[in-house]
Amino acid sequence: MDTPGNLQAGAFAGTAEAYFRYRPPYPKALLASIVTQAHLPGSAVLLDLACGPGRVTLDLAAYFEHVHAIDLEAEMIEVGLREAARRGIRNVEWRVGRAEEASIAAESVDLITIGEAFHRLDQVAIIENALDWLKPDGWIAILGTYSILAGGEAWKETVRTVARHWMTRAFPAGWADARPGAAVRPDAFKLLLLGAGFTDVEIRSFVEPRDWTFDEIVGYLRSTSVCSEGALGDLFPNFEAGLKEALRPAEGRLFHEWLRCGFTMGRKQTDPHPLDFALRQD
Repeated sequence: MDTPGNLQAGAFAGTAEAYFRYRPPYPKALLASIVTQAHLPGSAVLLDLACGPGRVTLDLAAYFEHVHAIDLEAEMIEVGLREAARRGIRNVEWRVGRAEEASIAAESVDLITIGEAFHRLDQVAIIENALDWLKPDGWIAILGTYSILAGGEAWKETVRTVARHWMTRAFPAGWADARPGAAVRPDAFKLLLLGAGFTDVEIRSFVEPRDWTFDEIVGYLRSTSVCSEGALGDLFPNFEAGLKEALRPAEGRLFHEWLRCGFTMGRKQTDPHPLDFALRQD
């Protein structure tokens, strides 16, 4: 079976600016909870995999002596570099490449983060590599936020209906929510980490109110692999017009939601047992 278009290399081409501008930042309380849980030393090293334009990288960089930020899309790295320069952040090493193939010294990293990308990666390879890259007692944190294309608010259901109409035309062979066989939920991430020998594995959830303008909703959708201008092509103007008609955004109208996000986090044992993935016994 062919790989769905939204999972192929280049699926996020042209989305980096929108991704940085319109994706909600992770709540400060969420990021602070990760840092507190990890008990970071003064010379800590962060590895942010599939970093995008640096939504996690840039907000956590101050806690670390050195940061590795890696993403498959060169455009994402360019936007991250530019924003790091604007903020005066100089301790980040930006790289273009596959997360699964990152060249990282063994036992050199205190914390690995993966934000809204784990479902697209080779999860077994990532976990295997994480156990090699992490120092003893180092941590991995898998972060996520519920999409505008998910959730029960009435306006989100409208967005989802309009989006699926145009996505069906743009992806006649279908699209995918995740890499085939990938874990996609926090509880599944927890089982994966426990099966790999991580300890102190926990799931933390955060909820905070958020308001969206119509332009911000469209901007967010431009950042996705299924509703971007690259994904929809010539259909995008009609998609945007159809969405505007369906939502009927009056001047100054805000669309309210409770933003739901969280992380699954686990610690590498000081003296880990040999790796024995349950998912290898399929």
